[in-house]
Amino acid sequence: MQAFLKGPSAISTKPPAAKERGAAGAAGSSGEGKRLKPIPWVEKYRPKNVDEVAFQDEVVAVLKKSLEGADLPNLLFYGPPGTGKTSTILAAARELYGPELFRQRVLELNASDERGIQVIREKVKAFAQLTASGSRSDGKVCPPFKIVILDEADSMTSAAQAALRRTMEKESKTTRFCLICNYISRIIEPLTSRCSKFRFKPLSDKIQQQRLLDVSEKEHVKISSEAVSYLVKVSEGDLRKAITFLQSATRLMGGKEITEKIVTEIAGVIPKETTDELLSVCRSGSFEKLEALAKNLINEGYAVAQLVNQLHDTVVESEDYSDKQKSVIVEKLAEVDKCLADGADEYLQLVSLCALVMQQLTHNT
Repeated sequence: MQAFLKGPSAISTKPPAAKERGAAGAAGSSGEGKRLKPIPWVEKYRPKNVDEVAFQDEVVAVLKKSLEGADLPNLLFYGPPGTGKTSTILAAARELYGPELFRQRVLELNASDERGIQVIREKVKAFAQLTASGSRSDGKVCPPFKIVILDEADSMTSAAQAALRRTMEKESKTTRFCLICNYISRIIEPLTSRCSKFRFKPLSDKIQQQRLLDVSEKEHVKISSEAVSYLVKVSEGDLRKAITFLQSATRLMGGKEITEKIVTEIAGVIPKETTDELLSVCRSGSFEKLEALAKNLINEGYAVAQLVNQLHDTVVESEDYSDKQKSVIVEKLAEVDKCLADGADEYLQLVSLCALVMQQLTHNT
């Protein structure tokens, strides 16, 4: 009886497995070489060497001199996201060590990894204490030190940063540290004084446009010049964000030309007509209309935080408001932004904001 029960199950499970293996083998033999794995464009076009890093001339000049002598100080890179901080140090490390030694000599920890005081004491310290030996196969000079890259270092606790400073001093013969952060004010003073500090500037519009056009050309993307300019505008100096939006828009359009309207939809930007309509309703003084429009905005799925940013630019740059009106509205915008960050209800905050704008625009005192 047991043999009878075992039989069918064995018969039913083995052939599919064999088929799968055969299929996998066929795919491996025929398709693997031809079909490349899909890679996000941000990774695909990440700079491979220091010369390819855009716009950060001072940092590149110092790193190139350091690479010539195969020596490097402890580094601290800070600046807005998407300006090339991580790409620069990874490109420099690849040039220093070559592809074969790169994995052994570089320890990269990100904010997504556990980086409390325990990790600094154990993992980082253990890696820093290892001596670096071996030479490059291509005969180039290989430095006798390793590199520890701590990305998003401003999210480390003060205790972890304090534990790191002693390791930086003690293991200076065998290890160099590169701290990467958005806000240098969140790094403790003893660490900043041990590093060469480099500020990464937001990329200029011209550089961003050039990079986006290069990527579009290589990926055979049709994009209008207005759409490229608008991509640069909505990404605010963040090249990573601009390339990601470009890739998303390309997938959405499926080979058709990308227009400014498509970029607006992909980026989640609220159309100018909508913000203009909101301000004109505020001028009308009708609270019923305002309430209906606010409900409509929420139902359309627009983020109120995005609206706050756009209204700020519109109000500050406009000449239709007096200085007093601007100051009151901008103060309210800041208050709403804080409430939204704390998790307040979007609809109530939007109505509250619009009610104050209406009050300011209808009572010209």
